[in-house]
Amino acid sequence: MQDAGTVTMYSTTWCGYCRRLKTQLDREGIAYTEINIEHDPASAAFVEKANGGNQTVPTVLVTSSAGSESVMTNPSLAQVKQALAV
Repeated sequence: MQDAGTVTMYSTTWCGYCRRLKTQLDREGIAYTEINIEHDPASAAFVEKANGGNQTVPTVLVTSSAGSESVMTNPSLAQVKQALAV
């Protein structure tokens, strides 16, 4: 179980890629905070800034236990785990 660092997933209810990643994170015991960008304008703006003006989800913000931040668009489970380990 991963307990170092934090994962924030910016998503929508209709996003299949979001559902897939949530299932994978749950299976691996990796805790995350999910924010629905359709209900949070500030989060939607963050996602747009990270994706060249597009509201592409899932956009994932990972802060490792060492404090480094990574913003990834539609990452794989392996990419999230790697970002947590940095």
